[in-house]
Amino acid sequence: MQYIYENFTFPPDQSFTVRSEILEIKKYTSLKSHINFEIVLLENCCGKRFVGDHIQDFEGTELILLGSYLPHCWQYYNAIDEQINPQAIVVHFFPDFLGKELLDKPEAQHLHHLFTNAAKGIQFSGATVTRARSILHQMLFETGLSRVALMLQLLDLLAQSDTYRTLSSPSFNIIENSAEANKINRVFDYIFKNFTEDISLHDVAAIIPMSTAAFCRFFKLKTNRTLVDFIKEIRVGHAAKLLMEGNHNVTETCYKSGYNNISNFNKHFKEVKGLSPRDFIKQYKNSA
Repeated sequence: MQYIYENFTFPPDQSFTVRSEILEIKKYTSLKSHINFEIVLLENCCGKRFVGDHIQDFEGTELILLGSYLPHCWQYYNAIDEQINPQAIVVHFFPDFLGKELLDKPEAQHLHHLFTNAAKGIQFSGATVTRARSILHQMLFETGLSRVALMLQLLDLLAQSDTYRTLSSPSFNIIENSAEANKINRVFDYIFKNFTEDISLHDVAAIIPMSTAAFCRFFKLKTNRTLVDFIKEIRVGHAAKLLMEGNHNVTETCYKSGYNNISNFNKHFKEVKGLSPRDFIKQYKNSA
């Protein structure tokens, strides 16, 4: 997948944005990230979710909170009810959109935990989704302080929810500013385009450019993993996607994911996913 960094600007009269859009049924092939936090509600569609190093099928109504710079993408396969257009409501905001003083208040303490977990991506379920859906639809038709009040109500609902799970690995998303994000983006883009081939440390370091020793320190500091481990996770993530799609067996998946040795592929897959490729397929089929 291509890796794209997006830069949003808010209108001068708005401290956050909320919009509705009709979803196009297609397989998007670009992972996107941006400095803004994002709340997204998807309705009446099914497909596949990519958040950081998390990949999973989804169906029906989906409510996700994403933190800054967290790579994400949805692939939309079809509408649940073909008589109704699949739809998304998307909110972009900064945690301090009403000023840093708000987050310093004791009443906002629970928001800190919410925003910390957002770095991994949060999927909500149950009554939280039903109530959030109602608020988001109201926000589309409100302006000014009425919309701000609904936004605070929404954030409080998410922060108080006990029906949620985090999606990506804890160490996947550690990028602190847009300048460093641009450097990492160039590295990510190269790796996503070439992970099925041999990738040398020297070639990757030259992208920034840095010496290999300096690049290794920089990459480990910003991603909390080595380049080798990162490439391994990308390859295994791609392999898991192929196995879930069901069009390739384990051996074919191995060679289509950048490996030329089946035993090495099995070893890496188990290190990342916690089970062998064949057991992964069984688990996926049972859950499906």
